[in-house]
Amino acid sequence: MLVLGIETSCDETSAAVVRDGRTILSNVVSSQVKLHAEHGGVVPELASRQHLLLIEPVVKEALQKAGVSWTDIDSLAVTRGPGLPSALLVGVSTAQGLALALNKPLAGVNHLKAHLLSPFIATDRAIGERFVSLIVSGGHTMLLSGSGPKDYQVLGQTLDDAAGEAFDKGARLLGLGYPGGPAIDREAKKGRRDAIAFPRSMMEEGYAFSFSGLKTSLAQHLRKFPEAPIADVAASFQEAIVQVLVEKTLRAARDFGVKLVTASGGVSCNSRFRELLAE
Repeated sequence: MLVLGIETSCDETSAAVVRDGRTILSNVVSSQVKLHAEHGGVVPELASRQHLLLIEPVVKEALQKAGVSWTDIDSLAVTRGPGLPSALLVGVSTAQGLALALNKPLAGVNHLKAHLLSPFIATDRAIGERFVSLIVSGGHTMLLSGSGPKDYQVLGQTLDDAAGEAFDKGARLLGLGYPGGPAIDREAKKGRRDAIAFPRSMMEEGYAFSFSGLKTSLAQHLRKFPEAPIADVAASFQEAIVQVLVEKTLRAARDFGVKLVTASGGVSCNSRFRELLAE
């Protein structure tokens, strides 16, 4: 079965063709990072306008790269939420129009459930083994346990800022630009992770997360020590975030007797996060 997937939940216009839920034939992503960088974050109105301009060429390129035609597509899938309402509308309306024109079934996909299952794509690992999963992105930080798309439970989530949001706000305070996660990751490589003892909020308490206090602590430190080396501050700030993420994830795996741990979302690309999780 060939499925055409469409995603416009935030600031990336994306389309992919997947065979039998495992083989990715194409995955085309058009990023709006440069467009939003001058504003220091995603502007919903600009994002939706850009989606309108890009959705048609992105979908066509996905088909072309997959080497398939419209008649080869068996069904369509589209992100229905969560996300920016005006951005989601572009993808949903496009997918609805295509499904109607092609007379093909259309499935609305929960963005977070897709994160939960995405680590299993393009692997031989069968869904069914119980796992602990960390979803960590700009808008969400959530720890779950489950064994499949209909068998999962939320163990804990952020009580305030998501980890990705903390990275973006931290980068803004440090003058490192947008997107904040990659900017801090790059700068942190030049600094000392133990230079500043930033708080690890709720590190030993359950599976919930809180990062707003860390952001406040960073702002206070910068006011008190305006000449502090940016690389050291970035490395210490990053360490405070990723230590909490990794500690809670691995503790959940131990508590539930689970051997399979997955992570997804933009923050999971952070090099220090991956290093700690691998240890």
